[in-house]
Amino acid sequence: MAFVLTTAPASEPISTAEAKAHLRVDISADDTFIDTLVKAARQYVEQYTRRALITQTWDLWVDDFPADDALPLGMAPLQSVTHVKYVDDTGATATMTATDYVVDSYNEPGKIVLKGSAAWPSATLQEVNGVNVRFVAGYGTASTSVPQPILHAMKLLIGHWYENRENVVITGAIPKNIPFAVEALLAPYRVYRWL
Repeated sequence: MAFVLTTAPASEPISTAEAKAHLRVDISADDTFIDTLVKAARQYVEQYTRRALITQTWDLWVDDFPADDALPLGMAPLQSVTHVKYVDDTGATATMTATDYVVDSYNEPGKIVLKGSAAWPSATLQEVNGVNVRFVAGYGTASTSVPQPILHAMKLLIGHWYENRENVVITGAIPKNIPFAVEALLAPYRVYRWL
């Protein structure tokens, strides 16, 4: 199983100005650095929660069709499915007919479910990455669509990374994780095992 980002988000969920306001920074000398922190915080949150924050397009590659009638896509919130393609053992690519499946974007993670009497293609697939699903995920194109606890967790990460540009070492004590409350804010949004 592999996820490949095909279209990155057009913007970040937190602007440079919002990050600077949170950091109480009023100079422009650190703008580029702050922008990298915003992107890193988004990527951390997306990986931790298995969610796309701003609309983005992904390719999911799996070796075979599932044994049952549902194929979970592993990322929330699912907006739409562009295609379901498969590659047979001769290298020929075919596209599944969209009328054979329903896209479930209400459950998290979203999934593709076969309709009534439809079946997954019976072709012998190539040894690896025989099935490709292209899908669109994210809360939308505006940062106002992203839940506030997620945005706050990002701001906490950005603030910590801005103030602590190296590993934090506590002299004379056993090193431990700094309690940010980040995990507590993100826990309700975490998508658990999908495949």
